[in-house]
Amino acid sequence: MTNSLRNKSSTSAVSSDMLNKQRRYDSLVRALHADIFRYAFWLCGDRQVAEDITQETFLRAWRSLDTLKDEHAAKAWLITILRRENARRFERKRFDYSDIDQEYLEDNTSMSKEEHAEQHLIRRQISQLEPEYRDPLLLQVIAGFSGDEIADLLNLNRNTVMTRLFRARNQLKEALEHPESKEQSNG
Repeated sequence: MTNSLRNKSSTSAVSSDMLNKQRRYDSLVRALHADIFRYAFWLCGDRQVAEDITQETFLRAWRSLDTLKDEHAAKAWLITILRRENARRFERKRFDYSDIDQEYLEDNTSMSKEEHAEQHLIRRQISQLEPEYRDPLLLQVIAGFSGDEIADLLNLNRNTVMTRLFRARNQLKEALEHPESKEQSNG
């Protein structure tokens, strides 16, 4: 009879732990899914790929949820997982080059042509920034991280991050105000 009581209490404890993990995970997904997807979309520029990367990010988060000790660090933790997953995408992807820009194949009927053109220009200019400037800018603007949080995520000094953000904004502003100057210098 003692073994049967132990087995029941063990089973009950496991069920309780699993239920707590599921509740914690559900809460994490509800609170941060939109932010994680938005950042993924800015990284890759393709809705389907962003959905895949986001799904993989949350799958990996589920697997290692027990390693997340500070709930306040959840967003940074997920962004780190997402950035690694995005890097893995390039490790395993065979690029299929096409003469047609994939962005023009997307259905953007809810957007006016002017809005679409403006969004395309901004995305193109941001993508042309050097990664050392682009990454902190996207982490701030898209993911909403502070300078200190970006410094932690990228393993940089806060002052370095703030300098890179300043330079990224200036380069982006210059490119948007004078797009022809960059084109002329390139060719």
